[in-house]
Amino acid sequence: MSPEGPRPGGRSARVQAAVHQAVRGLQAERPRGEITVPRVAARAGVTPSTVYRRWGDLTELLADVAAERLRPDRPPVDAGGLRADLLAYVGGYLEEVSSPTGRAVLRDVVAASSAPELPAGRCDAYVRAQLGIIVERARGRGERVPPVARIVETVMAPITYSVLFASAPLAAADVRRLVDTALAPTVTAAG
Repeated sequence: MSPEGPRPGGRSARVQAAVHQAVRGLQAERPRGEITVPRVAARAGVTPSTVYRRWGDLTELLADVAAERLRPDRPPVDAGGLRADLLAYVGGYLEEVSSPTGRAVLRDVVAASSAPELPAGRCDAYVRAQLGIIVERARGRGERVPPVARIVETVMAPITYSVLFASAPLAAADVRRLVDTALAPTVTAAG
């Protein structure tokens, strides 16, 4: 290995791509309980020790694959205004994560370690980055904008909670209500 670290697109990237592809293939063919590190390694053409060395265990590997699936591939839609942009983004997020596959992906991410550089932290960064684009775009149009943290707390957190723990995820009407709550002026108590 060179002193600069692994080369982008080098062996490390090829191994990761092969292992991720193997996991996705197995997930499409088998129940989760039948997916094992040796099966993943065999399909990817690597040794199980390679998988354990890089990911630690199956839970971390599944979370890494899940986080990659949640990584956005394009900026959020510009629907012309902050509320419309948020409704489009949040509606798409809800649709994606409330599907059976989306629920499994979220559960895999949550099951792994929670250090910021690990899957859950990466997913949080993806969401905050997308919301940051929406907020900055609205600010550029002269709109009054809440902080991204407020949108995460009042919109994204309830949606994620409902997908992970409620018997049924929230509906489109709930998304509108949550977005309107995030956009409402905050009232501070005199004290």
